[in-house]
Amino acid sequence: MKSLEENLTQYAAVHRDRRNIATHFVGIPLIVFAIVLALATASFPVGAVNLTAAAIASTAACLYYLRLDIGFGLAMAAVLFAMCAGASEITARLADPPVLGIAVLVFAVGWALQFWGHRFEGLKPAFLDDMKQLLIGPLFVVAEVSFFFGARASLRRFIEERVGPTLVRPGKP
Repeated sequence: MKSLEENLTQYAAVHRDRRNIATHFVGIPLIVFAIVLALATASFPVGAVNLTAAAIASTAACLYYLRLDIGFGLAMAAVLFAMCAGASEITARLADPPVLGIAVLVFAVGWALQFWGHRFEGLKPAFLDDMKQLLIGPLFVVAEVSFFFGARASLRRFIEERVGPTLVRPGKP
């Protein structure tokens, strides 16, 4: 398994333009929420509790993130818990077809933002070379938020020494 540093550096290599990163700050959470929302429509009785596919997938993702980094893993757990709670509220109030329609719409908007951001970057998305990068995208957002607040400076330096600082690329749309 690649380390946190290796995964984030690989992802960051095609995410150096600040405008691209900004679109990812909105697009990635929309995509993740859309997936959680869609998975929340499938539930399985386990004793007296209904367990959703969203809870199972979120738990599995959190275990992966926690193996990479405790701090970022806990941040991802909090975000995914909030998304599961929001999805649970929506699925409790609407039938599955409208919920799935909302999930598809949110998913499409999220991906539209992702691809728009990569127009600024001038590079293809990381997942086209390595599907695991789909899991790293949300972690990248958490890392960038932490960097913004001055946390994890050594990790930021590690990444920037390998792929350079973030910037606004001249001449890109």
